[in-house]
Amino acid sequence: MKPGLPACFFLAVGLMVVSLPLSAHHGAAEYDNTKTISLQGTVTALQYLNPHALILFTVKDDKGQTADWTAELQSPNLLSRRGWSRSTLKPGDQVVITGHPVKNGVKAMTGQKVVFTDGRETPNMGLPSDSSK
Repeated sequence: MKPGLPACFFLAVGLMVVSLPLSAHHGAAEYDNTKTISLQGTVTALQYLNPHALILFTVKDDKGQTADWTAELQSPNLLSRRGWSRSTLKPGDQVVITGHPVKNGVKAMTGQKVVFTDGRETPNMGLPSDSSK
């Protein structure tokens, strides 16, 4: 028995509705672009995964308390074209990460710039003026 045209239509519509959230992409609305922070910390991981690479790092405050932070980067594809690789940052690296914090107070930020404590900088992380490159 072959499925009828209405059954195929409803199946196709159902699959499209279910897949819509998968194609959604967030903007920068969650970040406070009016504030820029710089945090010194120790890299625990570089997650070089789509849709955005993440730097996981630990920050120690003046009282010795530690907090785990996340810095969201551009896509691995764009970072690779800028000179990054999976080994650009390694666990234990001491870095200063500059970016915009999230608005809701979660310990997360955009990663705009990463500088090693010896002064070396990671390759360019931003979007080019012509983001097709």
